[in-house]
Amino acid sequence: MPVLVASDLDRTLIYSAAALALTVPDERAPRLLCVEVYDGKPLSYLTETAARLLAELGDTAVFVPTTTRTREQYRRITLPGPPPKYAICANGGHLLVDGVTDAGWHARVRARLADECAPLAEVREHLMSAADPLWVRKHRTAEDLFAYLVVERELLPPDWVKELAVWAENRGWTVSLQGRKVYAVPKPLTKSAAVREVVRRTGAELTLAAGDSLLDADLLLAADRGWRPGHGELADTGWTAPTVSALPERGVWAGERILREFLRAVRPAG
Repeated sequence: MPVLVASDLDRTLIYSAAALALTVPDERAPRLLCVEVYDGKPLSYLTETAARLLAELGDTAVFVPTTTRTREQYRRITLPGPPPKYAICANGGHLLVDGVTDAGWHARVRARLADECAPLAEVREHLMSAADPLWVRKHRTAEDLFAYLVVERELLPPDWVKELAVWAENRGWTVSLQGRKVYAVPKPLTKSAAVREVVRRTGAELTLAAGDSLLDADLLLAADRGWRPGHGELADTGWTAPTVSALPERGVWAGERILREFLRAVRPAG
């Protein structure tokens, strides 16, 4: 039976220049491979060693990119290795099969959100009124499923995110702060639900996962084994679970270590 590997992308496997966290002298820095270009400029990277490991992983397991990115944002990324048959976008709102949205899955997600959560318009209106233009740079909605703000992190009031989380909790939504983005996401909109659907379709008997943010916690808990890097929301809050390994590596080095751990776990099963 196949092994399924579901991994978050940003700040887990791939990294912007600002998130690389290269603390070694420049002459000892790893060679980097650019895997995303935006507006004609390089945007996201992994080490060349990580690229080799990811290509190897794609040949030995069912690798499923699992991201909060929209489909458009995901398609900017060109990962090493064979093109993934399955990919999860919009935090589980879209399941791509050979690059095409599975309409049946998306319809089921929509129906559940309508039944269990306050509408997106209400949440977006609250974000618009509660956020101060002094520290908000952008208001965005993603795939008509969830909303997020791009903020100046150093100007963000210390209790604002907590207060927003309390407001959202009563309406069936959750809040997450990732880098310069504050996400408001419906509770039923989860990566783990989409991963379970891929497990059902593939018959995988072992599921591995990795992620760095609170939006990845459900994904890690749903897997048989999981890994989180030494940076991100989960590390900052000290989040752990019996089946999740907290790695010490930070930045792009963590992406390399996660891929080594995936391969070490996949090979015995093969």
